[in-house]
Amino acid sequence: MLIVTTNDIPGHRIDAVFGEVMGLTVRSRDVGAQVVAGFRSLAGGELRELTDVLYESRQEVMARMVSEAAQRGANAIVAMRFDTAHMANNWSEICAYGTAVYAIPLTSGEPGATGQSIQLTSPS
Repeated sequence: MLIVTTNDIPGHRIDAVFGEVMGLTVRSRDVGAQVVAGFRSLAGGELRELTDVLYESRQEVMARMVSEAAQRGANAIVAMRFDTAHMANNWSEICAYGTAVYAIPLTSGEPGATGQSIQLTSPS
């Protein structure tokens, strides 16, 4: 599925809009990872344990958003964004959201066609 942060997809015509889709998770912080990250923060640098948790969370919410879009018949998501919030002291909400659409690549000769859209529509 094509996912973009822009409101349109260059070289594509949006043929249908299925509405907002999202993926959401609420995570608690692992006490062990939090302690290790606390010690590591004293020396400075990346807090790898927390980076890994955030990366996994973002992958999870993206998969949930894509699944919802596919169930609606979409082949792309436009205006995709991430949002995070803290709840209580140890919980974090991670959300991915966007607009599910059906996008059709433009062919050679159509106004707005791009090299990429032409390649997508050319017979192999």
